Amino acid sequence: MTRFVRWTALAAAAALLVGGCSGGSSDDGKNDEGANTSTPSSGAFDTGAAVALPSSLTSQKLDWEGCKGTADSPAPSSEWQCATLKVPLDWAKPEGRTIGLALIRAKARGDSSERIGSLLFNFGGPGGSGVSMMPLYGATVSTLRERYDLVSWDPRGVAASEGVRCRSDKEIQTAENVDATPDTAAEEAAYFKDAATFGKGCEKAAGALLAHVSTTDTARDMDLMRQVLGDTKMHYFGISYGTELGGVYAHLFPKKVGRLILDAVVDPSADTVGHAENQTRGFQRALDDYLKSTGQDPEQGTRKIADLVKKLDANPLPTGSDRKLTQTLAVTGIVLPLYSKASWPTLTSALEAAEQGDGSELLTLADGYNERDTAGHYGTTTHSQRVISCLDDKQRPTAAETKKLLPTFEKLSPVFGAFLGWDTAGWCHDWPVTGQWDTPEVSAPGAPPVLVVGNTGDPATPYEGARKMADELGKDVGVVLTWKGEGHGAYGSGSDCVDSTVNAYLLKGTVPKDGKVCS
Repeated sequence: MTRFVRWTALAAAAALLVGGCSGGSSDDGKNDEGANTSTPSSGAFDTGAAVALPSSLTSQKLDWEGCKGTADSPAPSSEWQCATLKVPLDWAKPEGRTIGLALIRAKARGDSSERIGSLLFNFGGPGGSGVSMMPLYGATVSTLRERYDLVSWDPRGVAASEGVRCRSDKEIQTAENVDATPDTAAEEAAYFKDAATFGKGCEKAAGALLAHVSTTDTARDMDLMRQVLGDTKMHYFGISYGTELGGVYAHLFPKKVGRLILDAVVDPSADTVGHAENQTRGFQRALDDYLKSTGQDPEQGTRKIADLVKKLDANPLPTGSDRKLTQTLAVTGIVLPLYSKASWPTLTSALEAAEQGDGSELLTLADGYNERDTAGHYGTTTHSQRVISCLDDKQRPTAAETKKLLPTFEKLSPVFGAFLGWDTAGWCHDWPVTGQWDTPEVSAPGAPPVLVVGNTGDPATPYEGARKMADELGKDVGVVLTWKGEGHGAYGSGSDCVDSTVNAYLLKGTVPKDGKVCS
C-alpha cells in the first residue's frame, strides 16, 4: 500500500531519471514563549520540569569523513562528508538511551568571512532520506553553498538512522495484489488484514523506537543538531512534509528561527481526512492541466482514464514480466509523472500503451514511485513514512466512516478519489501506537519572517496550503510567495523569479512583500 499524501516529488523524480554548540539546552518541554506544548501521548515529550540536556549530547563532536555507498545508492563525490549525531531515543528522558542520526554535508565554498552557517534540508515524506537526496539536489542549490554549509540527514526511523523495514521484498510484492479500493466483503477483509499485518511488522522491526519517531521528536533532534553544528539560529529549507516539520520547529523554538524556507506546503489545518481530500483535489487539478496540454477536454479525458482504471480492477493488464498491472499499480503509475511537467510525455506514452493492452510502462512508473529496482528490491520510504505519520496522526477513520466519505472523494476525482478515500481508513488501521495530534501546532509568535512558497499547480501539496501555513505561523511571520507553475515544489523548477527571491531571502535576508506572485 502506498500513500501519496505529503511525499515530496524529489525522490520520485530521481527514480524517473535513474530508471527504475555546547552547554545545556534551555528546552524544557515548552516553546520559547513558555507555553507547554507537549502532547500527553505515546512518544511525546510531556514534562513541566526543566530538563537540561547532558553535555554528552550538546558537546559531542561530529566525526566527519567520506560518505560510504549503500546497497540502494552509491557513495557521493568527495565534496560530501558524513557523520553520526547522537540524540535521545525518548526526549522525555534525555539522559537515557540514545540513537544515531546519519548526517551529510558539503561545506560552504565561499569566503569564510561571508559564511552564514548551516542550511538544513528536509526533502519530505515523511520518510525521505536526506543523506541520499542531498547530493542529488546539490546542483540545484549550489548558489546557496556560497554562504552556507549544505546539511541534511536521515530523520529517526529513516534509512541509516535506525530505518524501519516492516516487511520483506517478497511480502511487499504479494501485497501488491491486495485491492486498495475494495468492492466486496472479502476484498475489504483482505485490505484491512494486510494493513494490520503491516503494522505488526513495523512494531516487530522498530520495537521501542515506534513510539519515538514523531515530527515533534524530529524537530527536537533538529535543535540539538543546530547546537552541535555551532549555529545560534536555525536556517532551514523544508520541502513538502519538510514544511510541516519546519512549522513544528518554529512553534517549539521561535527564538531560534533564522531563515526558514517552506516550499510545497502541507496544510497544517487539515486532519487525516482533510489531507486526503486536499490531495485528491490536487492530483485531479494536475491531471486536468495535463489533459489540457494534450488538447483533451479534462472531463472527457478523466472519464477515459477512470474507465481504464476500473477495467483493471477485474482484469489486470499483462506486462513484459510475470507481474500484472493492477488497478492500484496503475493509479500509482499515473501519479508519478504528475509530480513534474517534464514527465507528462511519459504519462502520455504509458496511457497509450495501456489502452492498447500493455501495462509495462505504467508498471515501470509505479515501480519508480514504490522504489522497486529491476531485481525486485524495494526501498523503505513508505515504511518510514507510515511509522512517522501514524504516530503523528490521531484520527483513525473506520471502514464505515470511510464508506460514507467515498462519494465525496469520488466526486472530487473519479481517478484518485476512491484510492485516497480508502487510504484514510487503511493507512493506520489497528496501529500499535496511538497518534499524537489531529493537526500540528505551527504558530510561532515572535519568530522572524518565514518564507512560504506555494505553487498553483502542485498536485501533492495543493497551493491553498501555503496561505493556511502562513496564517497559522502568525501575523508578521508567514510571508507567501506564489508561483503560477506546475509540479511539486517551486524552487529550482524553472522560475528565475522564484529562485532569485528565495536566494535573496536566504543569502541577504531580503524578505519579499507578502503575496508576491511569480508567473
